[in-house]
Amino acid sequence: MMNDDERWMRLAMETAMRGIDAGQTPFGACVVRDGALVSVAHNQVWADIDATAHAEVLAIRRACLRLNTITLSGCVLYSTCEPCPMCFSACHWARISRIVYGATIDDARQAGFNELRIQAVVMKELGHSATIVEGGVLASEAKDLFRRWLEMRTGRAY
Repeated sequence: MMNDDERWMRLAMETAMRGIDAGQTPFGACVVRDGALVSVAHNQVWADIDATAHAEVLAIRRACLRLNTITLSGCVLYSTCEPCPMCFSACHWARISRIVYGATIDDARQAGFNELRIQAVVMKELGHSATIVEGGVLASEAKDLFRRWLEMRTGRAY
């Protein structure tokens, strides 16, 4: 039986695959509150010509619009990859209660992305953030998104 973390991570991964199929990069995220989906997004950096159009940021933007608030307390953000410092900061400022991710920032770096090597748990500690950070959910499958993306040879890292 699949637990809720796996259920929502699978949705984030399916969304990332849709992004890959659309020529985007292999990242997906969703925001969930009280066991219900609030928003979902894949990375659209190249489609939007916007370096901030990461899946997590887009999912947060959509969740705020849907809930008509900038405060997402009680929400969980599921991300196929450990949030970069920008995305972690967006989660902190939106007061996301919990971040759950699959692959690591180092996995993204190994796939060719220009990631800062600052883990989300380090950002949490240094910034004294109340956001709970839990990694490694379906990590192997999430990391496999990078392999699929690299094999397609149609996308560009940034």
